[in-house]
Amino acid sequence: MKITPCIVGLGYVGLPIALALSKKFFTYGFDINNERIKNLKKKIDINNEFNKEKFKKLKKINFTNKVLDIQRCNFFILCVPTPIHRNKTPDLRNLTDATKIISKVLKKNDIIFIESTVYPGITEKCKNILEKKTRLKNNKDFFIGYSPERINPGDKINTLKNIPKIVSIKTKNKKILKRIFKIYNQISKKIIRSSNIRASETSKVIENIQRDINIAFMNEVLLICTKLKINFNEVIRLAKTKWNFLNFRPGLVGGHCLPVDPYYLSSLAAKKKLKTRITLAGRKINDGMVNYVIAKLNNFLNKKNKSIENSKIMIVGLTYKPGVADMRNSLNFKIFKKIKKKNNKIFGCDPFVGKKNKLTYKIHKTIANHIKYDAIVFLSYHDFFEKKFRKIIKSKNKNNILDPFNYYS
Repeated sequence: MKITPCIVGLGYVGLPIALALSKKFFTYGFDINNERIKNLKKKIDINNEFNKEKFKKLKKINFTNKVLDIQRCNFFILCVPTPIHRNKTPDLRNLTDATKIISKVLKKNDIIFIESTVYPGITEKCKNILEKKTRLKNNKDFFIGYSPERINPGDKINTLKNIPKIVSIKTKNKKILKRIFKIYNQISKKIIRSSNIRASETSKVIENIQRDINIAFMNEVLLICTKLKINFNEVIRLAKTKWNFLNFRPGLVGGHCLPVDPYYLSSLAAKKKLKTRITLAGRKINDGMVNYVIAKLNNFLNKKNKSIENSKIMIVGLTYKPGVADMRNSLNFKIFKKIKKKNNKIFGCDPFVGKKNKLTYKIHKTIANHIKYDAIVFLSYHDFFEKKFRKIIKSKNKNNILDPFNYYS
């Protein structure tokens, strides 16, 4: 059977998968965001992950927001956002809506894979929606599986093709499995197969929770060292000499995964009347680093008889992660906006910020050398920012640098 894949959700996860598959299969990219579809048809990616040159090489792709266009598709990959509500509970509306859209075009022998981050049991719930809406039966008429996304935006080494891909489905149907591996071998060089979907769903959330907790620990060590006036960099230099020391950096934790995933697992545990103690341990510390940075800046300016309200401040690094345009849950940007409420003389520098935010918040691609700042605050670690840091060290602004996470100091 000829495979015609459809990727539902064309963000940081869905678009790279759609483009990878379009090298071999005629692929449909579906998104309900009209503006996103219009831009992609013009070969414009506002996330700045792909340029027009990369789009030009791809001939087998059709971007659409019309359900009728995806009727002929028989392999659906759902890559929609799964955020949290204000009360920190999982918000699965996007995934539920995407599943209902697929139910309108689902046919016998179609395959559906979910890549969105979920808590264990959600793939089964999507299966139930499909069965109810279509009266087709899973593992008989259609086949549903889970493959946790592992895309690392901005990373030129751990690319989509190089990252091992978990592919989880319960079926033993050899024809279906052959089609699944044809698709996922195009996406990744290494496939890890599992028949345990709930284990695969859980593996995704704990990958991010583990990282969240490790960064939180390093943030807490930084807070302790600051309070006790101990050289943090020297502490880490010495600790790294032990072979099994995990060398995580302190910093601001944002984006669509780390600040969200702990709540997905803990919410399910709470439903089962299990109170988690470690899962959410990193959240309070990591979110609290906003106050740490602002306190550091206050102290830095007070020593110059200045305050946040009357100082000329440059914030360097505003996206949640250096090298990407994504501002979702960016604590860097939160700090910038908090200061901006008190002071209009605040500047931002980040070449990776999207055009719309650059214009709205007057964010610059570089640091103006002719301006005498009272404080230049580095909030991200990246080669681009390090070059700026090294250059400023030799300029008239050298005594105005604040490096709160010891990235370059």
